[in-house]
Amino acid sequence: MLELRHLRQNYGPRALLKDISLSVAAGEIVALLGPSGSGKSTLLSIVAGLQAPLSGSVWFEGQDITTWPPEQRRFALMFQDFALFPHLNVQDNVAFGLIEQRLDKRRARAQALEMLALFGLAKHAQHKVWHLSGGEQQRVALARALITQPRALLLDEPFSALDADLRATLRDEFRSRIQAAGIPTLLVTHDAAEAQAMAARAVRLQDGVLEVLSW
Repeated sequence: MLELRHLRQNYGPRALLKDISLSVAAGEIVALLGPSGSGKSTLLSIVAGLQAPLSGSVWFEGQDITTWPPEQRRFALMFQDFALFPHLNVQDNVAFGLIEQRLDKRRARAQALEMLALFGLAKHAQHKVWHLSGGEQQRVALARALITQPRALLLDEPFSALDADLRATLRDEFRSRIQAAGIPTLLVTHDAAEAQAMAARAVRLQDGVLEVLSW
């Protein structure tokens, strides 16, 4: 289980996060909605270990990991801009995390190709990522997020670049994969319909506090 306990963070003189507490169970997707600038991405960054909270703590499986660096947490974080490596081809982008975990390069690339096939991208394996459409790049980023079997997933608008049909297909696929793998997932989205389609429950972040939403 992923737990956020009494997190606080400021943006300049403004209190951006005020005593935020939330738990996400294994295999559960919790959607986080809220207006632009409300602190949703900041909250994900704190959970990922990219920035420290002003106060409060982040826990995983009963252990306080607030001071752990990102690589020790082994969470997969995907922002809207994909953060793909332009100097690597598609296959090596997906294999990158496995290689960083010291898996043999040949095996890592074989697993990456299998993952790309599941996302309908095997034919692009040797292409540079800038040759792909925005939607295809986002699917590569999703594949890369899943392949390392992360302990938690932190997703910031992961389907925003996709057309409606593909978005619906990937939502269903991604939800089933998360549930099968038992990965606690925090999904940031502006789309209430998407939150309802993917998440077991949803909360809204506004004026620094969380409000539980009902479907």
